[in-house]
Amino acid sequence: MKETLKDLGRQVMTAAKISKNMKSYYVTTPIYYVNSDPHIGTAYTTILADTAARYQRLLGRDAYFLTGTDEHGDKIAKAAAAKGLTPQQFVDDISGRFRTLWPQLYVMPDRFIRTTDPDHRAVVQSILQKLHDQGDTYFGEYEGLYCTGCERFRTEKELVDGKCPDHGTVPEIVKESNYFFRMSKYQEWWRDYIEKNPNVVRPERYRNEVLGYLRDPLEDLCISRPKERLSWGIELPFDKNYVTYVWFDALLNYLSGIGYGDNDDWQERWANCEHLIGKDIVKPHGIYWPIMLHAAGLPVFKHLTVHGYWNFRDAKISKSSGKPIAVEPLISVFGVDAVRYFVLREMVVGLDASFSVEAMQKRINSDLANDLGNLFSRVAKLIGDHFEGTIPVANHGEPELERMLGELRGNVRMWADEMKWHVLIEETMQFIRATNRYFESSAPWGLVKTNRDEAATVLRNCVEALRATAILLYPIMPGKMTDLLTRIGEPIQNFKLEQTAWGHVRTRAKMKKGDALFPRLEETEVRTALADYIDGGKSNVTEQAAPIARAATDGMISIEDFKKIELRTAKVVEAERIAGSDKLLKLQIEIGDEKRQIVAGIALYYTPEQMIGRQVVVVANLKPAKLRGEVSEGMLLAVKWDDKLEILSTPEHAPSGAPIS
Repeated sequence: MKETLKDLGRQVMTAAKISKNMKSYYVTTPIYYVNSDPHIGTAYTTILADTAARYQRLLGRDAYFLTGTDEHGDKIAKAAAAKGLTPQQFVDDISGRFRTLWPQLYVMPDRFIRTTDPDHRAVVQSILQKLHDQGDTYFGEYEGLYCTGCERFRTEKELVDGKCPDHGTVPEIVKESNYFFRMSKYQEWWRDYIEKNPNVVRPERYRNEVLGYLRDPLEDLCISRPKERLSWGIELPFDKNYVTYVWFDALLNYLSGIGYGDNDDWQERWANCEHLIGKDIVKPHGIYWPIMLHAAGLPVFKHLTVHGYWNFRDAKISKSSGKPIAVEPLISVFGVDAVRYFVLREMVVGLDASFSVEAMQKRINSDLANDLGNLFSRVAKLIGDHFEGTIPVANHGEPELERMLGELRGNVRMWADEMKWHVLIEETMQFIRATNRYFESSAPWGLVKTNRDEAATVLRNCVEALRATAILLYPIMPGKMTDLLTRIGEPIQNFKLEQTAWGHVRTRAKMKKGDALFPRLEETEVRTALADYIDGGKSNVTEQAAPIARAATDGMISIEDFKKIELRTAKVVEAERIAGSDKLLKLQIEIGDEKRQIVAGIALYYTPEQMIGRQVVVVANLKPAKLRGEVSEGMLLAVKWDDKLEILSTPEHAPSGAPIS
C-alpha cells in the first residue's frame, strides 16, 4: 500500500510540473526545531499542509508542499554538547526522525528542507547582504530579557507573572553587541497593509493579535549572535565574527525551499504562498517575516493561517510543556488514515482542541466503522452474494443523494481554500449517513427476492455514493480510500473534482468485500494497547496482563509473559443477538463447572443457533469488561482471513475447562 501511494504521489507531482498553465499553490509548515522528537502537535500541522496540497491537486492546481527542520541556535548547540555529539551529528539524527515519521503518516512533501542545506545558507547570506547594503542593518548594543526556549528576546508585556508564556521559565537578562535589522522602519507599512488586506492573517483573532503588537512602537530586531558565545549558525556575510539569529535564518526557508533566485518557478509559487503555523509562533511569522520580505523588495505571503493548540489533560501538547504525545503508538492501534481523519475532523482551525484516546476511539467507531465501513461491507456482501461480485446496472438514480452530492461538490473549493476541514468532513459524512438511510429504507436484502432489478438499482446507487465519497475523502485518508476505490474496481489515477459527479461507476466492475475497511475498536483493546495515554497510565487491564500489553506495543512478548495468558476449552450453552448491534452475540458458556457470559463479535458469521453446543477456546483470565451494556468475562478465539471467520474448536472428547498449552 505504501509503495502504491508513493507511486501515485510521484504521478501527481510529475503531472503538476508539466502543466505550466495551471495556477500554482504553495503550502508550508513551520520548519520544526530539532531539539526533540516529533509529536502529535507537529504531526497535525504537517497533516494539515499535506491535506491542503492534496485537495488543491484535486481541484486542478499545481500544488507544492514544503516542510523541514530548523537546525541552528543555542538550544541545539547545548543539546548536542550534553550528548557528547557535534551539532551536525545531533541535527542529522533528530531531523532523520522527522523524515522517517512523515511517510508513516502518508505525508508527501515536495521538499524536506534543512537549514543546514547549502542552498538555504546561500539564500540567507544573500538576503542579509542585500539588507546590509541598503542600510537596513546596523551594529549596536542591546540589553533585554532573553528566553532560551524561544531563542528570542521577550518584552515585559509578553511575560506572564514574569515568565515566558510558552516555556514557563524566567528569561535571563542578556547584554551584548550585535547587528540589528531596522524593523521599526516598516511598522506603519505593515499595519496599513493588514488593514487593506485583512485576510492576510487568519482567523480574525490572530490578525487582531498581530495588530496588537503594531499598536506599540516596534523594537529593531537583533539578527546576530557573537561567535564567541555561539558558533553553530550561518555566518554573517559582512562580519565573520557573528552568526545569524536563528529566527532570521529559519524564516527564509520559505524562499530557499522553492529555489529563490535560482529557477523559473519560485515567483509564481511565492505569489500563492499559504503559511500554516501554530499560535505560539505568531509574532515571528506575523511581524518579523513580512517586514523582512518587504525590506528585501519581495511581496508578502498570500495567507498566514494560524491554528490552535492540542490540549491533553488540560495542558498544551508540546515538547516545551513536557506533555508531548508520540504519534507512532496511535498509528499502530488506530491506523494511519484514522489518525489523520480524527485530527482534521476534531480541530477547528484557529481554535484549541482536546486530544484523548477515548474521543479518538469514539469518533473512529462512529464515523468510520459504523457509518462508512459498515455501509461498504453490507453493499459489497449483497453484490457478492446475489450478483456474483459484479456491480449491477441501475434503472434510475436517487434524486436526493444526487442533490446532496451536487451541493457537497459545489462547496469543496471554498472549504479547501478556507481550510475548513471539519466542515468538509462532516458534510461528506452526512452524505454517507443519508446513503445509509436510503439503503435501510430500500431494504435491498429483501428486494433481491422480490424485485431483482430494483435491488440492483439500490446497490448501484450506493456504490455511486461510496465512490464519490472515497475521492472526496482521499486527501484526508489516502490509504483507506485507495483501498475502497480498488475494491469497487476503480482504477487509481490522479483524480479531479469533476470525477466525483454522479454516474461515474464503471459498468460491470467487480466489487470485493475483503476485511473490514475500519474494524470496530473495542474499549478493552484500546485501553490495553494505549494504557499510558489513559488515566495517567491506569487502564482496565489486570496487573497480570499489563506486562503483556506493554510488550505487545513493541511487537514482541517473552515466553514468561505468554505463560500468563490462560487459555481453556469451553462449551456454549446459550446464545442470542445483542439488540442494536449487527456484530455482537451474547454467549453463555461453561468452563468446567463454572458458568460465564462472553460477548463476541461474530454475528456476521454465526447465528445464535449455530453456536449452541459448540466447543470453543477462550481466554479465561481477562478482567470483565462491558460491551453494549453487557458484561463480557473472557475472550473467544477465532481465525480470520479475507472475508471469512471461523471459531477455533477443540476435540469433541476434550472436557470443558481443560487448559490449552
